This record gives sequence, structure tokens and C-alpha cells, in this order.
Amino acid sequence: MYNPTEQFSEFNKVNVAQASKLAAIAIGNAEKFVRLGMNTARFAVEQSLENVKAVATVKDVQELFTLRTKLAETGVQSALAYSKNLYELASEAQAELTAASEESWANYTRGMAKWVDTASQSAPAGSDVAVNAFKSTVAATTAAFDQFQKATRQVVNLADASVRAAANSATKAAPKGRRAA
Repeated sequence: MYNPTEQFSEFNKVNVAQASKLAAIAIGNAEKFVRLGMNTARFAVEQSLENVKAVATVKDVQELFTLRTKLAETGVQSALAYSKNLYELASEAQAELTAASEESWANYTRGMAKWVDTASQSAPAGSDVAVNAFKSTVAATTAAFDQFQKATRQVVNLADASVRAAANSATKAAPKGRRAA
């Protein structure tokens, strides 16, 4: 027999589990971003101290210009390394959240199909046309959303490839100095 209360309860349990999973992913990624920020700040302080020491040992103008160029190269390399690490973390976070949302959608569609089947078995006689129309609507909605997900995945992959290519070009074009963070 059809029991909507049980199905509603099960639906809520699944939603709570999914929300907990998304929260864990968000917190884990926030920790990674904070760790990157702290490591970058630590590196910047250490680098600043080294730079101050290097400036203090300068003996002539030519050495000062050479040091200035070296410090600029190091700064560019540090900025590129930080940007690359930040992008990698953002890409990982996006991939985790995408996977979780796709899993959530799959669970939702399975639950909805189960609900429709169970409800249609308990439907009164003569409601076959309405039940079939509802099943068709659910199937069409699911198919449309799947197509939307595929298109979104293609756009994200294209954007990712473009950003990675630009980052590689920037890294190759940057002055070759000491690599940072």
C-alpha cells in the first residue's frame, strides 16, 4: 500500500545526508583555501626579510639595479605560482561540488521515479491517462536536465582548458627566476 509519509520521511533523510555531504565538501575546501593563504603569507614574510637583507648588502648602483630586476622576477614568479595554486584549488572544489550535485540529482530522479511508480500502482481505476502523462513529464524533465548537465560540463571543460593554456603561456613568458610557493 502507498504510504506518502514514509516516502516523505525517506526523501528528507536523503536530503539531510546530501546537505551534510555538501557542507563537508565546502568546509574541506575552505580549509584548503585558508591553508594556501597562510602558506602564501608566510612565504611573503620570509621573502620580504630576505629582500631586506639583500638590499642592506648592496654596495653600488649597478648591484642595486641587478637586485631590483631579480626581486621583480621573483615577485612575478610568486604571483604566478599563487594564481596557479588558487586556480587548482578552485577547480578541485568545483569538481567535488559538481560530482555531489550530480549524485544528488541522480538520487532525486531515482526517488521520483520510485514515487511515481508507487503512486501509480495505488492510483484509482481510470486514471491511467493522467498517470502516464505525469510519468512522461517526469521523464522529459529528467532528460532535459541531463542535457543541460552535459552542456554545462562541456562549457566548464572548455573554460578549464583555456585557463590552463593561458596559465602555461604566462608561465613560459614570465621571467625565469627563483620559483616560489
